[in-house]
Amino acid sequence: MARDYTLQRRGGGPESGIDYRAELNDEQFAAVTSPPGRALVIAGAGSGKTRTLTYRVAFLLDQGIDARHILLLTFTNKAAREMTERVRALVPHDVSPLWSGTFHSIGNRILRRHPEELGFTKSFTILDSDDQKSIVANVVAGMDIDTKSRRFPKADVLASMFSLERNTGEELRDIIAVKYPYFDDWQAEIHAVRNAYAKRKLETNSMDFDDLLLKTLELFRAHPEILALYQKRFRHILVDEYQDTNAVQSELIDLLAASGSSVMAVGDDAQSIYSWRGADMGNILSFPQRHDACRVYKIETNYRSVPEILELSNAAIRANRSRFDKDLRSARDLFGTKPALVPLEDPRTQAQFVAQRILELRDEGVPLEEIAVLYRAHFQSLEIQMELTTRDVPFTITSGLRFFEQAHVKDVAAFLRFVTNRRDETSFKRIALLLPGIGVKGADKLWTEWLKSGWAMREEIPEWTEVLKLKGVPAKAMKHWSQLGHILEEMTPGGAFAKPAEMVYSVLEGMYDDHLRASYDNYENRRSDIEQLMTYGGNFEDVLDFLSQLSLLGSADGEPGGKKEEVETEKITLSSIHQAKGLEWKVVFLIWLADGAFPNGRIIEADDEAMMEEERRLFYVALTRAKDELYMSYPMLNPKSYSGDLIQRPSRFLEDFPREMVEEWKVTPRWGDSWDGGGGWEVDEPF
Repeated sequence: MARDYTLQRRGGGPESGIDYRAELNDEQFAAVTSPPGRALVIAGAGSGKTRTLTYRVAFLLDQGIDARHILLLTFTNKAAREMTERVRALVPHDVSPLWSGTFHSIGNRILRRHPEELGFTKSFTILDSDDQKSIVANVVAGMDIDTKSRRFPKADVLASMFSLERNTGEELRDIIAVKYPYFDDWQAEIHAVRNAYAKRKLETNSMDFDDLLLKTLELFRAHPEILALYQKRFRHILVDEYQDTNAVQSELIDLLAASGSSVMAVGDDAQSIYSWRGADMGNILSFPQRHDACRVYKIETNYRSVPEILELSNAAIRANRSRFDKDLRSARDLFGTKPALVPLEDPRTQAQFVAQRILELRDEGVPLEEIAVLYRAHFQSLEIQMELTTRDVPFTITSGLRFFEQAHVKDVAAFLRFVTNRRDETSFKRIALLLPGIGVKGADKLWTEWLKSGWAMREEIPEWTEVLKLKGVPAKAMKHWSQLGHILEEMTPGGAFAKPAEMVYSVLEGMYDDHLRASYDNYENRRSDIEQLMTYGGNFEDVLDFLSQLSLLGSADGEPGGKKEEVETEKITLSSIHQAKGLEWKVVFLIWLADGAFPNGRIIEADDEAMMEEERRLFYVALTRAKDELYMSYPMLNPKSYSGDLIQRPSRFLEDFPREMVEEWKVTPRWGDSWDGGGGWEVDEPF
């Protein structure tokens, strides 16, 4: 019989000298010093989650745990580096043997050690998104797929389909039917491309980012002896942002922990907002049931927000049924000002209010970088961008490019530019390149033919269906080229220019909607952008005025070329809520709180409780970004240039908390309309 013998750690107390009791609050201390085993830490917004994880690693090292037996999994390399550096600053131990990083980086390390078992070599290439797109496009080009009669999904869209299938475990046919129904007739071809793409990666000794997880899982399933090596090595597994794990990541953790390793999963179910990219909140909700003798710790002391904001946030999230019960408590004193609820006449008035209040806050001493405007979807920032540009308020956008710099907005604008300036070579070629079968050389040839026609230099507006009968139009593009002529005819009825909004509508419905569906995996968001452009166009009668305004607002600082002599360092932040997760500001403006805008209209129509609860969690995330002041606003009217004004219902989320928790503001014009920068506004508070 073998004798058990345990090596004792050197010294008496913690080698780091950390007084954990003094450094941590009671909730953090309980989690950090918990005994080995399975633990779920529900760490609320602003409660010191990173601090808890960092001190947990330090505590394990102080208990004599070898750093090589610790695995720290995160969702960003930045988070992994930050936590490792904090641990290194806390303890005298050598932490270099500790494995810390994203799921993908850890998967890469494991696969580099055992590639032959999966048919690869150690020098396998990791494909970035451009590489992946190129291979998928080459696969499609090499297959017998007839794309002349109708559009086949572009490589980006196909890659998104394949990624969603692999990260969720759902069948590809179901993903297409639910998320890409307009490609349902292409099911067989899409499946064939998927299989050919997988074969091509193996032939070229390449893996994409999804493979770094899936191939690791495949390795562990097929080779239990290799899994046993890592189970023995990683005796203490810590996982950050566990609510964001997908099916593959959750199974990887469960496999590594199956032999009895300690696991501490840290996260917040109330901030699970990424189901659209495969995250499954069920992983965190079911964690205590999947792991025997699991202890649940709750960290509910918030160091970020004032009590007035936290009380509102707690009340808002209680409307969700699927959640862990918790209430955040503020470590700060009462601020004395309740969150503001601000109904406004329309989107333009909302933008004017936000811009004016931002300037007032700056005058009151709040730095611009401590102010953020948050929204559900990027297109909802259009009026804000325009108003801030008009008032010369510097801003940065984390949710995407400035509205008029986006490719799809510039595509649509190219139609209007060419119609009004038939010598615009750039716009002509941009339009031509949108059509199937036309590349850069083809666009050059068509431009030469257009110049030969003489219509580039003539003043009168032509009959487009006739003058566009040019030599050199590829057979594959002929149908779409003919449709282009009809669209341009609609844009110039009776030999005159239509109104800008009508022109945008003609482009969108005539051909560009099909292009969006085939080219972008976020089709619905991009279509919403174009619809917003249409709404903005409703403010103009003359297309030349409209195009001039687009050019001015499209430059980075309202100046030609987007440059200023002095670089602004102080800027407010415009961000989607998804991009804002993990960030904080003294003052937050949460805009477009109207049903159909937030929550999203498609989710309201779907009548799906799980989807609606995720929308409410997104609302909760937005509320908890604010430290001192919170302004919630919504336009009561939404002008639709092609269908009339719509009366909007306030967001149903505003019904989830008592009205006495907010201060309602009534905003009324003082004189005139200040859309052009003049005029002013009176604010009566409370309502």
